[in-house]
Order: sequence, then C-alpha cells, then structure tokens
Amino acid sequence: MVEKGITNYEELLEYERTPLDQRLKAFNTYDLIKYGASLDPQALAISYVQSGEDYDKPVQINYRTLMSEINRSANLFHDLGIGPNDVVSYLLPAIPQAHFVFWGVEAVGIINPVNPMLEADTLRDIFRAAGTQVLVALGETPGADIWQKVEQIRHDLPELKTVVRMMGPDDEIEGVIDYEKVIQNYNGEGLDFDRTIHRDDIASILHTGGTTGTPKLAPRSHMNEVTMALMVNIHKVFHQGETVLGGLPLFHNYGLMGTGLFPFSIGAHVVMLSPVGFRDPSVLKNIWKIVDHYKAVFFNVVPTVISMLLDIPKGDADISSLRFTICGAAPLSVEMANRFVAYSGAKVVEGYGLTEGTSSSSMSPIEGLIKIGSVGLRWPYQEMKVLVTDEAGNYLREAQTDEVGAICIKGPNVFKGYLEERHNKGVWAKEGWMNTGDLGRQDSDHYFWITGRMKELIIRGGHNIDPALIEEPLYQLPEVQMAAAVGRPDARVGELPVAYVQLAPGSTLTAEKILDHLQQAVGERAAIPKEVIIVDEMPLTTVGKIFKPALKRETVKQVYQHELQVLGDMVEQLDVQVVEDKMHGSLAVITIKLVQPSNEDTVKRKVDGLLSAYSTRYRLDIIHS
Repeated sequence: MVEKGITNYEELLEYERTPLDQRLKAFNTYDLIKYGASLDPQALAISYVQSGEDYDKPVQINYRTLMSEINRSANLFHDLGIGPNDVVSYLLPAIPQAHFVFWGVEAVGIINPVNPMLEADTLRDIFRAAGTQVLVALGETPGADIWQKVEQIRHDLPELKTVVRMMGPDDEIEGVIDYEKVIQNYNGEGLDFDRTIHRDDIASILHTGGTTGTPKLAPRSHMNEVTMALMVNIHKVFHQGETVLGGLPLFHNYGLMGTGLFPFSIGAHVVMLSPVGFRDPSVLKNIWKIVDHYKAVFFNVVPTVISMLLDIPKGDADISSLRFTICGAAPLSVEMANRFVAYSGAKVVEGYGLTEGTSSSSMSPIEGLIKIGSVGLRWPYQEMKVLVTDEAGNYLREAQTDEVGAICIKGPNVFKGYLEERHNKGVWAKEGWMNTGDLGRQDSDHYFWITGRMKELIIRGGHNIDPALIEEPLYQLPEVQMAAAVGRPDARVGELPVAYVQLAPGSTLTAEKILDHLQQAVGERAAIPKEVIIVDEMPLTTVGKIFKPALKRETVKQVYQHELQVLGDMVEQLDVQVVEDKMHGSLAVITIKLVQPSNEDTVKRKVDGLLSAYSTRYRLDIIHS
C-alpha cells in the first residue's frame, strides 16, 4: 500500500503545525544524500542509459558507490583549493559524473552548472559574473562543441585556476587536469577535510536568464535545497526503492532537484535517460518499453513531451507501474491532459516553480483533487499569495479570491536575491516576498492558476528565453524604431520566439536581413527567432510602452487560423479572435459557419484534436447557413 501525501488545504495546514526543523533529516545537501544512501547502501541509486535503443543495458550505480564518488569529488575540489565561498562551474551533459561533481562540490564550496549549448561569449559572461575558479567540462567528443568553447574562453577568465576535463583524449594541456586520471587517487570513504556547513551557506548558483554581459545568477543556500526536498517528498511523489525517470538536463533546476536531490534523499532509483534526455529521439521512441523494463512510477515532463508521447504506440509494454507525471514549465491544455490520462492510465499533475524558489512552489495533490490548468496548492512551510502591486511592482494589497495579481512567494526554499545587486530591483513586492513576475489567481479552494507572465519569458521546450536576448540586438540596427520578441504557440516545443519590428520611415531593411543579423548577434541559439514580422505600427499602452499581450494574442490567432484550415469545404466561414480573459489570461473565440448542419459534431471533434496541443483556451461558436 503506497503511503499517501497531503490531499487538501486543511491537511496542509495540519502538517505545518509541526515545526520545520523537526521534519528535516539534515540541514545540508551532503548530509541529506548521505542519509538517503544509508537507508540501503546496496540499493540502486542510478541506472544510466546511453541511448534509448540500449535502454536495457545501463551502467548501474548503487548508493554505496554514489556516496563514494561524491566523496572523491569533494576531496578533489578541496585539493584544488576550493573552499566554502569558491565557485566551481561545469559544462556537462546528463551523465552520472555530473551528479558526482554537483553534490561533491556542494560539500566543499559552491557549484554553478551552466547550459553547454549557450554560445561561448555568453558562457564567458556567466563565468566572470560567478567568479569561476575551477571549470569542469566535457572533453573533445564527436557531436559536441563544449571543449572548443572552453578553449575559446578559458584564458579570458581572470579568476580561473584550473580546468578539469572529463572524458577527454589522452593528451596533456597546461592548466588542465583529467578527471578520470586523478579521481581514483582520492578517498571515497569520507571527507578528508573539516567543514561545518551552515544552513545559510550558498550551495549553488544557477543562471536564470539575462542579456549578454549581464547574466542573472541566483544563489541558493543549503537550507533552500534541503527544505525543497522535504516539501516535495511530503506529497509522496515517490518512495524508497521506487524508480523515477530523469530526462531533463543537469544544468536545469528541476533536473538537478527533481531527479537528483529529491529521490537521492529517500533512497529512490533514478534512471538517467541518455546524455540529452528527452531530446534523444530514441528515448521517446522507446519510452513505454523503458517504463515497463524499470517499473517506473513517475517522470517529469513539459507539455510538448506529453504531446509527443501520445503518438508513441505502447505495443505490449506493461506501463501499469506508472502512477503519474508532473507537468510544468508551461501551461497544459485540458484536452491534452485528458488524452494522456486515457492513453497511459497515469495521472497528470501540474506544478509551478522557478529557480529562485529552488524548483517548486506549488503542485496539485497527487491523491487529492486535480484541477487541470491549475498549478495546485502551495507547499507546506512556504507561503504563496496573489498580491496587487503598482507598476513598479510594489505591494498595494492582497488580491481577492479569483482576482488576478502578481504571484509572490516567501519561505525557506526562496533565495535571498540575485548575485549582482542590480538585478534585485523590483524583485521584492515587500520584505521577504519575492514577486515571481508571473500573473495568476487563487480560487476558493486555495488552488493557484497562472494567467500570464509579467516578465514575458518565452518558454521553448521548458527552456526560458529572455526576450531581451533578442530585442537588444534588434535595437543595434539604426533603422529599427521599436522591437518586441514574444513566444508563438508551437505544438512541439510549446513556444517559439518571433520578433515584431517597426522600422523608421524610408527604411530598406527586410525581414530576411534582420534575421541574418540576429543569427550572428543573439548569444543563444534557442533564442534566434523563427520569424521576423515587420509591422506598420506597434501596439502601445497609454504611457507609450509596447503592449506585448496584443502581439501574443496575434500569434495565437495566426496559429489557430492556420491549424483550422484543414477543415476545408465543411466550413463556409472561419473567424478567430483572441481576447483578454480574466480567468485564464487569453481566450480564443472561434466562430465557424458550417456548410452542412450535419457536420457540427465532426467539426467539433476535429477542432478539439487540432487545438489540443495548445494551452490557450478557446470557445467554439457554430453558425449554420
């Protein structure tokens, strides 16, 4: 019988009656993983799958070995001069060694995992801002350009002392040591140094966006991370000995916490789904066989992955072990959730979180009421409210039930501010309360709903793209008067960046020339717009600011109109208007005039199928000839 977690708001309040410290098993991440490993040292901690085709031939690591490798890693970095205030950065794919380095560094200093797909100049800016003293990176590997980027920038990092190369060729480079050659020289039985880790000591620094030259870095403490592990495990997401699938990268906040610290802290088993996770087509192709083979109970996805999973035949795979998936990073449509539940037999649980809140702030209760579209109840011990703020983000009052306002969080999992003080302007709605930049409401059952984003991030496949990465290079062009980047709905990755541009009178710039410029000037490949749209006049607010919601609604209109063209000669007239909706942010009003009244049910089914992959809700109005 699986132990149940909190199922409703009243149980949440009752749980909070016990002081937080009495529930914590440890007050730093090293001791927390050590506790999880002690439950059964021979139990599997990690099964590493090189590719989806070889899912049944994993490299397997038990908890005794996991702790040994974490100890070796910590001792290595201590020997390299790393102390409690020093930073080790890494550029690594999702391989077991990334876990060894991440948790080993947290035992001795501060870890800074970074997306290796970023351009070299952007990486240089991040490492400089973080004060990187040791850089760990994948060596020369076919199909990867990580090492080329390291060679390009390592001499431009004034605080860098050493580069640790992993899985590289057998050669010698000045200032570079090879992980595999030296790691076995270090003690795996324990730490060879004395350190008292205080709960407020910084454990990790994660990159959360920002433009080239001004990276935004979020430091999180040991207390932030161990508290977050407790909060998630309160919901009994998984239990000791159970198997979870990890398909998110290990520079990603949830990849590190949700398929790292959380399961490790209770002795669960993590199957690492290839170095690139769900981006490996062979992983998705074999996902149901993988669930069957490992009897997985859970995996974390973004809405675009759910859409792709529905197209993968189950065959004779037994996936009855799969209890649920947690879907985050972007809104999920009701139709898509219902289709997945019907197809897989597993629940879809939505949640909400951000790096600054150490992964998660709310989630629907797994064994309680699940409201598709809602991100559920706040976590125990963390406060979460909808606040009404002024234009500068300052607190005015608390929102009423179902009134849209700023989602704000406060608690032991919430960071204390960005590394560089200039990024902290407008972050705090009032003392201790972080304004997440997201808009939402709270209903009468205390469930939260996200209705929009103040900060207007573009979320592509769960990856956050700051529009400024696109807009600043656009303004480098003298003939660009106004520029705005927004996310256009996409059935595969959720959103794709597109750029709207208003040109100066007489300009000869074309969309193609602007796009060519962006391909060279944007420091992140994922942020390069899929399309540049030149407009005669940009929509503006009453104070002259670009009104991005209007552009966003225009992209939804275009996509929905395009999708519905397949209705063909069943439809005499088709109109799509996307309007503001106080409950859901935006609503697409679709008006269809039918040629034959008898086609109404068929058209409704087709519209449901065509738009199920998109999160913007719609209302269908049928008109008969």
